Amino acid sequence: MSSSNKEKLAHLHALHQEAELAGGANRIEAQHAKGKLTARERIHLLIDEGTFEEIGKFVTHRCYDFGLEHEKYLGDGVITGYGTIHGRSVYVYAQDFTIFGGALSEAHAKKICRIMDLAMQNGMPIIGLNDSGGARIQEGVVSLGGYADIFYRNTLASGVIPQLSAIMGPCAGGAVYSPAITDFIMMVENTSYMFVTGPNVVKTVTHEQVSAEELGGASTHASKSGVTHFAYANEIECITNIKKLLSYIPQNCEDKAPNVFYENSNGSELRPKLDLVIPENPNQPYDMREVVHEICDQDSFMEVHENFACNIVVGFARLAGRSIGIVGNQPSVMAGVLDINASTKAARFIRFCDCFNIPLLVLEDVPGFMPGTDQEWRGIITNGAKLLYAFSEATVPRITVITRKAYGGAYDVMNSKHIGADMNFAWPTAEIAVMGAKGAAEIIFKKEIAEANDPAQRLEEKIDEYTNKFANPYLAASMGYVDEVIAPNETRSKLITAFKMLENKVANLPRKKHGNIPL
Repeated sequence: MSSSNKEKLAHLHALHQEAELAGGANRIEAQHAKGKLTARERIHLLIDEGTFEEIGKFVTHRCYDFGLEHEKYLGDGVITGYGTIHGRSVYVYAQDFTIFGGALSEAHAKKICRIMDLAMQNGMPIIGLNDSGGARIQEGVVSLGGYADIFYRNTLASGVIPQLSAIMGPCAGGAVYSPAITDFIMMVENTSYMFVTGPNVVKTVTHEQVSAEELGGASTHASKSGVTHFAYANEIECITNIKKLLSYIPQNCEDKAPNVFYENSNGSELRPKLDLVIPENPNQPYDMREVVHEICDQDSFMEVHENFACNIVVGFARLAGRSIGIVGNQPSVMAGVLDINASTKAARFIRFCDCFNIPLLVLEDVPGFMPGTDQEWRGIITNGAKLLYAFSEATVPRITVITRKAYGGAYDVMNSKHIGADMNFAWPTAEIAVMGAKGAAEIIFKKEIAEANDPAQRLEEKIDEYTNKFANPYLAASMGYVDEVIAPNETRSKLITAFKMLENKVANLPRKKHGNIPL
């Protein structure tokens, strides 16, 4: 006898309950005991209340080997769907560690690929909440193929839609490459880790004794490798900052960077504190973040890679409500010199901003590239060229403010007019030259200094002579390389006006398949 409609509805309700119980109460408790939320709890915090629509809730795996035919769970270890964050549509997948340790199977991978395809077709960001033990061993090459299907879609989506990855548990082996291709990675301290090979394999192969946290924890990747862009104390903080990050980013590459309502209540955009930032001693450090905070809208700066390559500062901010990307040398760390890590950190951020139509502001105080055998042997030439390439190919509005030093090749690389910057401002404290005054004087006047009765005094005289001629912005301004020398206090006002002027900028690169960035 066929079931009644009431019985069919009851069966549907029971299936929903079964799917939502995931791996069962005991495994959910075990997840909580580790200080971790469940996949559904994470989505509940991430997505606006009442807007999440799940896709593939009743999917199960297709493996019939090694006892798995007797162990099936609805959803197969990943929750996929769509909803809104602050009213803006997004797609999301969350791996469920309570089901087979979140291990990826063929069905699991197809669910993720389905929403990646939908995200691409509809021009919406995709967010991955990763918590997985890796490939499902029982499925062999099929699970490996599932990873490759995801990697391929990550690559196709790159530069088309924003892709964010939150690592909220283990992420090992092949699983790490999907987050690595995405635009930003967030990790949670003490509960998440990423590595290609785990501590046991490392010990076997290299005889190194290392814990999972030391090898691939959030702190390691935030400060040493630079693999993760953000590290947070707990999952709630991580999810809160995913939402914040999205507020600076458009829906897709065809969309404009989002603006928020801005009302200038006091009518003045002058910032007198900026007049006091640069020390009288040109070799004394200061914190470029002070400049950022004075220029940008209050509390709007969201720093990226805060603990990695700290000699350069990058991040998102708002200027009169407009979303912008900031790249600034940091004089308080290594004098703001450009090295390998700083170059690659900034280059990747610049390319992201250019992909998604986010204007760039460059704050320049750079004495040059880091000298030494370590940097040369590790490829400072190629890596420094990445930064040069990133700026040169960027077609978004680009503005540079030279606050103090702009020496040598680093002057060229840091968004100079010669590589396509739209507007270049300089403070009166700017020093634009091939090198510092002392080094230049020693080379230019070497013979004259050597023949002087008092070489030390003559050197000081020549340093002063060189400084007076070159340690200022006016020669560059006379050549048109600097558009205007401005008082520091009027920087914010000038930038608001300039970015407004550039908001409809159109720039087309030469027709080509793609460039060959020096990787």
